[in-house]
Amino acid sequence: MTDSSRLQNYLHRFGQIRALTEKICQPLLPEDTVVQPIVDVSPPKWHLAHTSWFFEVFLLQQYLPNYEVCNAQYSFLFNSYYNAIGSRVMRDQRGTLSRPPLSDIYNYRTYVNEHVVKLLQHHPDLITEEVWPILELGLQHEQQHQELLVTDIKYILSTNPLLPAYLPLPQITANLNKLPVAEYLPVPANFYTIGFTGTGFCFDNELNAHQVWLPDFKVSNRLVTNKEYLAFIEDGGYRHFQFWLGEGFDLAQKNQWEAPLYWVKQDGAWKRFTLFGLQDLSLEAPVTHISFYEAAAFANWAGKRLLTEFEWEAVSQVYASEPQAQHFLESGLMEPQPAAELNNNTCYQLLGSIWEWTYSAYTPYPGFSTAPGALGEYNGKFMINQMVLRGGSCATPLSHIRPTYRNFFHPDKRWQFTGIRLADK
Repeated sequence: MTDSSRLQNYLHRFGQIRALTEKICQPLLPEDTVVQPIVDVSPPKWHLAHTSWFFEVFLLQQYLPNYEVCNAQYSFLFNSYYNAIGSRVMRDQRGTLSRPPLSDIYNYRTYVNEHVVKLLQHHPDLITEEVWPILELGLQHEQQHQELLVTDIKYILSTNPLLPAYLPLPQITANLNKLPVAEYLPVPANFYTIGFTGTGFCFDNELNAHQVWLPDFKVSNRLVTNKEYLAFIEDGGYRHFQFWLGEGFDLAQKNQWEAPLYWVKQDGAWKRFTLFGLQDLSLEAPVTHISFYEAAAFANWAGKRLLTEFEWEAVSQVYASEPQAQHFLESGLMEPQPAAELNNNTCYQLLGSIWEWTYSAYTPYPGFSTAPGALGEYNGKFMINQMVLRGGSCATPLSHIRPTYRNFFHPDKRWQFTGIRLADK
């Protein structure tokens, strides 16, 4: 690809990705965009601004000649966690930012967009091999926030007593295929290469590729469904401590968990709050919005276990398949969909639908090193007290996911689209 073609391709992707962020926020009222019910959730207005701040600080201020920041106060308001950049509004205080108004934030996005285009079109000679990784990271970072926007919007609306719908319920073509029968597929013992080995983009936490020996094991060909998880609930799964890690059981009792987040019992029947409002529980859809503790407890109750992240990556190699568009953000379905039966020896929904909890702590790979400067804070400093998730979700952009992608959250978190795939032996 020539330098000119590479620039044009980037500009096209830049326009598409930046526009999608705004499309996600379009159904919201201005009042919706400033709410922060819990520390994990950031207001949509903050996401809109922060993703622009990222391009401004790491790209425009560094590489566009004579660039003037849009507003000198914005770095304090919209820096997320970069200590090297300076002081900032603390994460749990983002909901206090009723000002600047939403219109100013959209103007900020336009300002940054115009200057990124100016840099690439008027100063192509400045786009060196040093700059390309920052350009790409800006897009990947924005796609991460698109997923966070979807999950944060869902949580925000769920705390409103009116339980408002984000969007009208989409018309879904009836799935004529049966849900695949649950079976366990063999994964042979071998040395497996773990980590990114391609030539495109990856995050630093996917490096360095290394060999891991895995004994043979078996993996479920599909995700755990709401119906299967309901059996755990009805069998007293939340009351029987023997299935739980001690810390998880204490947390479940303290918070009076009796079902996944967003499940609501009305007139003896379970419903779920979705981005389309309160809906009947789809029994064949993958169970989601559960903590690592719940996932581990269910696995123990079922007489199985969770995969490690290395096993999960080995499964993705042994049972490689093309991701299906209906399980990603672009489909507009916004909820995990049931697997559609294809053929034998298929491992369904490895990519998309829900993030799969693994029984692996988030730690560095051998030889891991952080980048110099502020960008070195992107992943490395979070490698403690968190668990790895794999596979992407219905809120993940399709072009953003790959089998080596390592997501990570503290084990108590439930607001993301998180769920379960079981392993045996």
